[in-house]
Amino acid sequence: MAIIVDKNTATIVQGVTGTNAALHTKFMLKYGTKIVGGVTPGKGGQHVEDVPVYDTVRDCIDENPEATVTSIWVPPRFAKDAILEAIDTGMKSIVVITERIPIHDMLYARQAAKERGVMIIGGNTPGVISPGKALIGMLPKIAFQSGRIGTVARSGAVTYYIANSLNLAGLGESTSVGLGGDPILGTNFEDVLRLFEKDSETDAVVMAGEIGGVYEELAAPYIGEMSKPVVAYITGKAAPQGKRLGHAGAIVEGNMGTAASKIKALKDNGALIAETLSEIPVLLKEALGSVIG
Repeated sequence: MAIIVDKNTATIVQGVTGTNAALHTKFMLKYGTKIVGGVTPGKGGQHVEDVPVYDTVRDCIDENPEATVTSIWVPPRFAKDAILEAIDTGMKSIVVITERIPIHDMLYARQAAKERGVMIIGGNTPGVISPGKALIGMLPKIAFQSGRIGTVARSGAVTYYIANSLNLAGLGESTSVGLGGDPILGTNFEDVLRLFEKDSETDAVVMAGEIGGVYEELAAPYIGEMSKPVVAYITGKAAPQGKRLGHAGAIVEGNMGTAASKIKALKDNGALIAETLSEIPVLLKEALGSVIG
C-alpha cells in the first residue's frame, strides 16, 4: 500500500515550467509517477514532457479530478499562495520542494492546511518515494529499493544513506519521506509515524533527526504507543552550542534541541538508538527477527 504516494496516485506539479521542475518532472514520469498536469500562471496550453500545463490549480483539477497530491517548485515568495491554492482545490497531500520560505508564510499555510486536514511535506524537502511505485520530488532513484522498512528524515543526504544501508543489508523501503530542512515544517515526525503504523506494507520504521528544534522530542511519546519497532538516528552529536549547520532549523540554543535531549526522549519511549548508519539494519534485524529473516 505504501504511504502518501503509490503507483495509482494522480499528482500535479506546481511551477512545472521552471528549469528544475521540468527536469524532475521528466525523472518522475520515467520512474512511473502518475503526473496528470502541471501549473504555471500564464503558461496554460503548453506542455512539459507531454504533461499539459494549466494557468491555475483549479483549471487543472477541473480536468483531472482524480489528482490528490501536488508538488510545489515555485520561488519562496510565491510558495504560500501556491500552497493555499492547492489547499483550496482539495489536495490531500502537498510536497513542498521550495526552500527558505518566509517563516510567517509557512506558519500561515500550515495552519490553513491543518484546518482542512491537508498534509504538507516540507518546505525544503527532497520529496517522497515509494520504491518501485512512485516518486515525488528529487530523490535519486538509485538509492532506493522496494522493501518493508519505512524511513523518515529531515535531511535528504541522510535519507539516501539510510536507504543505502538498508539495501546493502538485504532490506528495503516501503516509503521514504523527507520532512524538510526549513525551520517551520508542515508535517512532523509523529504525523508520518502514524501513517507507517497503519501501513500494512511497513514492518518497522527508521527515524532520522538532527540537532535543533523539538520535532523529535514531540514524536517520542507516540513511539511508546506503536506496535512496530522504531530505530532512531540523530545527527550533529558533536556540534557545539549555537553552531548552525546546513539546515536552517539545525541550531542548538541552550538545552533545547540538543542531540542528547533528543536521544534521551526517544530512548525513554522505546526507540532503538543507532550510533552509526551501519548500525541501523543490525538493530532492525534484531527487533524483527524471523519477520525479515
